[in-house]
Amino acid sequence: MRGIIIPPMPADLTDTLASRPAARPETALVVLAPEAEPLVKAFRDRWDPSAAAGVPAHVTVLYPFHPPPAIAPHVMARLAQLFAGHAPFDYALTELRRFPNVLYLAPEPPAPFLALIRSVAEAFPDYPPYGGQFADVVPHLTVAEPRDRQLLPQIEREFNAACLPKLPLRLRASEVVLMDNAQGDWRVAARFRLGG
Repeated sequence: MRGIIIPPMPADLTDTLASRPAARPETALVVLAPEAEPLVKAFRDRWDPSAAAGVPAHVTVLYPFHPPPAIAPHVMARLAQLFAGHAPFDYALTELRRFPNVLYLAPEPPAPFLALIRSVAEAFPDYPPYGGQFADVVPHLTVAEPRDRQLLPQIEREFNAACLPKLPLRLRASEVVLMDNAQGDWRVAARFRLGG
């Protein structure tokens, strides 16, 4: 892992953008990774429920966040101010890794994502990452989250055969987007530039 120790997520990583019932509208703050779509789209379309719900390839900064009706103008202004305080950054998706029931691409370095996550969590303590389920949050871009985790080794082999030669994939994070599912599928509701 190139000298970076990242703790594993617990075995019951089930609180994702698409796995929770949409009893009420939700929001999430994410860094979109459109450059990764050609690499991961076929796998996400088949194996990641969030892709079917309209969520593009991304690294989550905070989920869940304020329900859409509760996002007041002062909250939006605070988000804009907060993200303006973080410079845009380059990162790479370097290798496929695994939580117990998820295959993901690891962004390197993870530090800029962790700084975003900490900043938002500190500014909005009523909305801890993943509802406070995990002591440590691992930045990741989900590739597959099959219902049957027994399929993970097969999906991993298929992904590595098709995509490993294309890694690392180099990207630039220049904004954080607010997504919501107030109208059914997830959509971008607002964009916040990093560095103002």
